Amino acid sequence: MNNLASTYWNQGQWKEAEELGMQVLEIRKRVLGEEHPNTLLSMYNLAFTLKSRGHSEEAILLLTKCVSLRKQILSPQHPDTTASLETLNEWESENLKIRV
Repeated sequence: MNNLASTYWNQGQWKEAEELGMQVLEIRKRVLGEEHPNTLLSMYNLAFTLKSRGHSEEAILLLTKCVSLRKQILSPQHPDTTASLETLNEWESENLKIRV
């Protein structure tokens, strides 16, 4: 399911990617737990999908949660954490420019 959601995203079919990405995230939360690295990856991917669909505020909120959990679970220096934090900073900066 995750791969199919990724395929939809790569093809620009963001609505389908979002729907499937949400399902994947919920299933992973239920089966693996919210703090599992694969669940966090789904959260990260869904944030990108939301951003692609123009839901920047929702994407930023989800990515903020992902960064926080990755810091706790993986460590602040883990490559996934640092990449997520860099993306979050970019998105927040873009969002501020739009509001000004």
